[in-house]
Amino acid sequence: MSDTYAVTFTAPGQVEFLPRAFDTRPPGPREVIGRTVRSLISPGTEIAGLLGQWPGGTQYPAVPGYAAIFEVSAVGVEVDDLKPGDLAFCMGGHQSMQRAGREHVVPLPAGLSPDSAPFARLMCVTMSTLTTTTARPPATVMVTGLGIVGHLGAQIFDACGYDVIAVDPVAARRDIAARAGIRTVLPAIPLDDPRVAGHVALVVECSGHEQAIFDACRVAQKRGEVVLVAAMWQRKTDLYAYDVLHAIFNRYVVVRSGWEWEVPLLPTDFRPNSIYGNIAGAMRWLAEGRVRVDGLAESISPRDAQHAYEQLRGRPEQGLTFLLDWTR
Repeated sequence: MSDTYAVTFTAPGQVEFLPRAFDTRPPGPREVIGRTVRSLISPGTEIAGLLGQWPGGTQYPAVPGYAAIFEVSAVGVEVDDLKPGDLAFCMGGHQSMQRAGREHVVPLPAGLSPDSAPFARLMCVTMSTLTTTTARPPATVMVTGLGIVGHLGAQIFDACGYDVIAVDPVAARRDIAARAGIRTVLPAIPLDDPRVAGHVALVVECSGHEQAIFDACRVAQKRGEVVLVAAMWQRKTDLYAYDVLHAIFNRYVVVRSGWEWEVPLLPTDFRPNSIYGNIAGAMRWLAEGRVRVDGLAESISPRDAQHAYEQLRGRPEQGLTFLLDWTR
């Protein structure tokens, strides 16, 4: 064992850059080891962890993160498609070294920057909804909440030929979506617009706000879907369940979880779509320019992670997320 370094939650609201033990034994037959180049913060999940809101609470110290790009330094004897010097993705934490099984590593496509590649992990959150929805292009899809997951979801559905309406009350986030090419970006769900209300085939709910869910049920078409992608970390309104259930029942709305793990981690017989398949596909789309991520994250040293989490927690208008540059 030897020390690597990791962004570490040491207490509620407290982030430190600390040594962490790393297994330096040679890789197993199907393992890959390498030094981290970039990692990307997932604001919702990681802020919840920092505040102790993970299911069961956060056990401190904790190393967050699950989107890392690393430079391969060693591979096992059965790995014949990666070599030292290659860049690859893994669901690694915010730490300076990565070690993963080959089936959990995705090589970067030729020409894809390590600054762009980690966004594939956050893209695959809403790609699970894309995989499972009954809505087909050119149907109308509404995305509520334009944090990084919702923003990427709006771009994904737009790239697939859906008519996308993006909604967020924060003007800065609406501006970012408009600059990314989303044509219809609104500050609120247009409940009284007859061109929208009753004509939305799918609402991808990425805000985690009860009012957005209620309003989504009121604009969905008959047998339309409202998919709850954002986790409900805390209560935000005094809505009664009756109001939401009344809208669901009388409008024939299908409401379901958008938890990404509905899709298997790896493909199986009769279920070819998978988390890692979606990540690989997302990286191809990034390389092809179908989804654009330039300017979506500020690049900082991992030593400055405390600043990043404080900003994401308290000032959502300042930016969508942070990219940790481990070469600094």
